[in-house]
Amino acid sequence: MLRGLFTALLLLLNTLVLIGPLLLLALLKLIAPGHGRDVMSAGVMWFAETWAEINKAIFALCIPTRWDIRGLESLNPQTSYLVVSNHQSWVDIPALIQAMNRRAPFFKFFLKKELIWVPLLGLAWWALDYPFMKRYSQAFLSKHPHLRGKDLEITRKACELFKRQPVTVVNYLEGTRFTQAKHGAQCSPFRHLLKPKAGGVAFVLAAMGAQLDRLLDVTVVYPGHRAPGFWDLLCGRVSKVIVDIQSRPIEQALIEGDYENDPEFRRRVQDWVNQLWRDKDARIDALRQAAGT
Repeated sequence: MLRGLFTALLLLLNTLVLIGPLLLLALLKLIAPGHGRDVMSAGVMWFAETWAEINKAIFALCIPTRWDIRGLESLNPQTSYLVVSNHQSWVDIPALIQAMNRRAPFFKFFLKKELIWVPLLGLAWWALDYPFMKRYSQAFLSKHPHLRGKDLEITRKACELFKRQPVTVVNYLEGTRFTQAKHGAQCSPFRHLLKPKAGGVAFVLAAMGAQLDRLLDVTVVYPGHRAPGFWDLLCGRVSKVIVDIQSRPIEQALIEGDYENDPEFRRRVQDWVNQLWRDKDARIDALRQAAGT
């Protein structure tokens, strides 16, 4: 517990020290004209990556966890990526940071537009150029058909900046963290995974497909653990984390189509996602067997 409290304190101090200048640059970015906005964006990104590197140093100093990261040779900070990964725990985020920070562009998530109003964090996410998306439900669109496709148009505009800088977009296809209870309730056909949701990744590909160069298929495995919590990590109770990265091309056929209105294209994307998940399930089996768990 003392190890966990000390590690948490250092992480908090790192965050408090660096969030001030990051938010200052965010405010300057609000008023900066033209190229100045890109300069502020680069500054904000530098602080975010520095925060992540210091967190990595804190983990190296305070906890005994061994990060077994495979596939680093495929990473390039000047390449734009779509990352798809299994999702089991909050430890997945530090695992991505350990594997990818300053080896690939700082990763981003698509966020609901309403989250921009979260105090401090909303401004930080905006400054980090996280795409804020507006999604309309099918029920809403049935009442307002003139807005069909408007959500995609808004998101594409939010992603305009990525034409001038490389980006890593992370998408968790399961939509939630894996638990045995959720696995049983879904009757998932996969041994280690929940059923993937193709709609989210189809939306990302439709909004950004032409700007993304490669797919990074990331598999995170905790040998000896099903899903350790973040507190377990801070206390040093996670002995090893395997992060397996496989770089794949993004097929043009997955970008050029209308997922909502074209049944054939929808089936094609769903088939691709399900095959990706079958391969990942087998990969997890292989990684666990090699680790003796």
